[in-house]
Amino acid sequence: MSNPPINLNRRHFLRGAGVAMALPWMESLPLMAQSPAKPPQRFACIYFSNGVEPIHWWAKGQGAAMELGPVLQAMLPHREDMVFIRGLYNQQAFASTSPHLGRMPNLLSGAKVSLDPSDIRVGTTMDQVLAHELGARTAVPSLVLGIEPNELRLEDGLSMLYGSSLSWVTPTKPASKEIYPARAFDQLVGDGTGRRLDRSILDAVLAEARSLKPKVSAGDGTKLDEYLESIRDIEKRIAHAAKEERLEGWRPTLAKPDMPRPADVIPQDIPTHMKLMLDLVVLAFQMDKTRLATLMLNNDLSQMNFKFLEGVSGALHLDLTHNGRAPKAEAMYLQTNQFHLQQFAYLVNRLKNIDEGGQSILDSSLLMLCSNLFDGDTHGADQLPILLAGRAGGTLKTGRNLDYLDQGNDNRRACSLYLSMMDRMGVTLDRFGDTSQRLRDL
Repeated sequence: MSNPPINLNRRHFLRGAGVAMALPWMESLPLMAQSPAKPPQRFACIYFSNGVEPIHWWAKGQGAAMELGPVLQAMLPHREDMVFIRGLYNQQAFASTSPHLGRMPNLLSGAKVSLDPSDIRVGTTMDQVLAHELGARTAVPSLVLGIEPNELRLEDGLSMLYGSSLSWVTPTKPASKEIYPARAFDQLVGDGTGRRLDRSILDAVLAEARSLKPKVSAGDGTKLDEYLESIRDIEKRIAHAAKEERLEGWRPTLAKPDMPRPADVIPQDIPTHMKLMLDLVVLAFQMDKTRLATLMLNNDLSQMNFKFLEGVSGALHLDLTHNGRAPKAEAMYLQTNQFHLQQFAYLVNRLKNIDEGGQSILDSSLLMLCSNLFDGDTHGADQLPILLAGRAGGTLKTGRNLDYLDQGNDNRRACSLYLSMMDRMGVTLDRFGDTSQRLRDL
């Protein structure tokens, strides 16, 4: 008996056992009338805490000849895919008397951070403004990810919720941050009914995938194989990470739990955890389950231990960034910064190598790497480390180095950048945060 016909379209779904998987964009599938003629635009913000060593964070020149400072070396292969931006800042963060928590939760909003312990209040962040306007177009309005958990302790009398939350749905409500790769994975490929992680989702949809493959072009058939294999690979890595017993930062009094192992544990190896989360951002964009993502590589005032890097030992991330210019600590601080840039470069490279109809996902994406401080040792907020990548659907010219300090520009507001970025995503506002001006020359 022949298989029943499949109603094909570029946003085709494979279904099985209560699970629906959206396929990547494929040019050989006919276009539905209501579907876009080209891949959608995506936005992702990757955040790292506690700033940089200023002497290591720089770019000179343009295009393939652009020179990059020591922190940025991982981006050398992607110079023509990036825009280095120097000199932008948030006025409310700069003016805050709280050197950390007054300069972290407002990174993407430019809003004033309430320093009244009884009133947690910041501002709605630009990613959530986009989610409010665009989120209904996808199953997941925005993907909010992190590596370290939300902290409920106080720091200088203020809630560490400020230091744990990059994305804010409203001025008083942070977006729910997911730090478990398995749960984020289920958001993207599950149906919310608690599908067992030890059963591959591919087993439920493989029959339909086989019947679909003869109906697409050879190139799309290869793309389908790669896509399904990427799902399988992430599942295997989640399962492997869940069995690891290594611990980051501190060691509890028990080497092994004295209770039955809970499901869906967090990977205890930092590089594995970060790479899984980055791969889930790629998967989310590839499946078009969301077009908006934020990922906190660490919390502000991070207690993350970078001893997994050769030559880094004896101190947590916060201590390395507040180093008093001690040469050995400065060298280790540089290594942590370089590690963060390697994570961003990994995301750029992955998106750059996924084709969707003659262009890469990176071409239709706008990625931003940033931190809440510039000079981490002095809590400097007079400018922010910001790096963009991707062409935003052809609306952003890359391979450039934009220096707003050397231009003597009086409009150096980060929110001017955010207004310009939201314009490119199709969301136009008269004002956002502390400005109504777009960023010149972007």
